[in-house]
Amino acid sequence: MTDWIAAARAVGSDVAARHAEDVDRQARFPKESLAALKERKLLGILIPERDGGPGAGIADVVSVCHVLGQYCAATAMIYAMHQIQVSCIVRHGGDSSWHRAFAKRLVDEQLLLASATSEAGVGGDVRSSVCAVEEKGGRFSLAKQATVISYGADSDGILVTARRTPQSPASDQVIVVVPKSGASLEALQGWDTLGMRGTCSNGYHLKAEGEMAQVIPKSYADVSAQTMLPTSHLVWSALWLGIATDAVARARAFVRAEARKKPGVMPPGAVRLAEATSQLQLMKSNVVAALRRYEAALGSEDSLSALPFAIAMNSLKTASSQMAVQIVGQALLVAGLAAYRNDTPFSLGRHLRDAHSAALMVNNDRILANTAQLVLALRDDPELLA
Repeated sequence: MTDWIAAARAVGSDVAARHAEDVDRQARFPKESLAALKERKLLGILIPERDGGPGAGIADVVSVCHVLGQYCAATAMIYAMHQIQVSCIVRHGGDSSWHRAFAKRLVDEQLLLASATSEAGVGGDVRSSVCAVEEKGGRFSLAKQATVISYGADSDGILVTARRTPQSPASDQVIVVVPKSGASLEALQGWDTLGMRGTCSNGYHLKAEGEMAQVIPKSYADVSAQTMLPTSHLVWSALWLGIATDAVARARAFVRAEARKKPGVMPPGAVRLAEATSQLQLMKSNVVAALRRYEAALGSEDSLSALPFAIAMNSLKTASSQMAVQIVGQALLVAGLAAYRNDTPFSLGRHLRDAHSAALMVNNDRILANTAQLVLALRDDPELLA
């Protein structure tokens, strides 16, 4: 893990931090950071050794996301979303020769993968699809009105959710791995937002075609419950923790600078800094605990599909997204106008704007409603602590 962290730290400090403000200001893809991540071979770390990768684990990816989040949240989010897609291929591609060959390509060529799960006409429910896989002679075609495909134009491949067949119900979905050569994207809407501007999460009319072998064998319901959902909530929480970590670091630097001006006198913001540090430690503990729980469950489909596990992963996301905003807000109060301004080393405007996106990435209200149903289905509450 140390090597991956060192590589991520180098990309973050030498490249991502240098371009973060411009990426945010222009709402542009952080091409410099992604080029550096590819150069350091960080995009394919989850690919197992049998397919030519280093066989890193989820803890390595979580650590890299945390590091990158301290320098450029958009870069960290793109890396996180890419690794979510990679984990789905690694865990559910099975022994499919097509998916194993694609995994090897991912390592060799450092391909960047995007995701097309959202769709017009389903009310934001990613567990429903309007579009469908249409098969003919061992090949497929599909067309999707994707309301969001983050960094789609800059990706090398897209994992697309769709109904299994045109006759399938909306909830009977599969994931199709579509290399860039098999997809066309027609822009539907741009991405001019408050924060996370560099993710370039535009809407597209997506058309794709290829071999039926590109369809991941398992149902999307299983892939989502066992891999996509827990991985998403872990890597997102890690990068939000990164945002909060840097915010507290800037607040601490401000308090230290104030303390040097008046030796022996505690600066006014020191107490709030202590409070923010305590909140940060709690947030970190939540992420680490959820990571360990996921690692312990990885060998068992029953554990990954259990209600207490789903509740724990949902709760991680909602709690982390709220705490990130709270911690950055506390840091803002510590440094005052120096943090409020955009032209000081203590500026936290970008941090606060990026942190506010967290509650909207699969809206917390939707997740809490789902968690409420799961909690009511439990036989007794003590299982929540199991």
